[in-house]
Amino acid sequence: MQAGTQPDEPSAGPTTDRVLTVPNALSLLRLLGVPLFLWLVLEEHDGWAVAVLMVSGFTDWLDGKIARSWNQMSKIGALLDPAADRLYILATLIGLTVRDVVPLWLTLLLVGRDVFLACFLPVLRRHGYGPLPVHYLGKAATFNLLAGFPLLLLGEGDSAVSQVAHAFGWAFAIWGTALYWWAGVLYVRQVRELVAADRETVTT
Repeated sequence: MQAGTQPDEPSAGPTTDRVLTVPNALSLLRLLGVPLFLWLVLEEHDGWAVAVLMVSGFTDWLDGKIARSWNQMSKIGALLDPAADRLYILATLIGLTVRDVVPLWLTLLLVGRDVFLACFLPVLRRHGYGPLPVHYLGKAATFNLLAGFPLLLLGEGDSAVSQVAHAFGWAFAIWGTALYWWAGVLYVRQVRELVAADRETVTT
């Protein structure tokens, strides 16, 4: 059975197999910025690290807008975009954990969620599905995390501004972590619904 045959399957969005598109080029640019961002964080060039993250966030918004406006939504773009988001989150967690800005338990909690969800990919492939589209809660979680981490980075100082940044950074990080796991639970539910519908089709 192939994806798309079930009426209840979430809308996947991608409409083309094209690789050379402007949105894909922007996603690739974001991916190339991940090692630079991690190096800047580890070397404590916090201002430049935040600047790279801001550019990444802008290109993330821009590639989505261009993809929809120019009808350049593609299958590879649907993979590159969330991959870039996850790699930025991972790079940020590694850098901030090494620098003791965030505790190890938070890193394990966020990484553990992705490892947990990766266990469901073979199930989807076995039933003829690829990775499911990113849920809007997942996008909201990513926004909160990628907004909170730079604020935690800027909150390392002793000034009043740093203290405010630290407080807001933790607010975004905690809320983002909760949404990240909530989106993961919804993802698992989607997988179960697709598999159940698949089995019902086979039996009937």
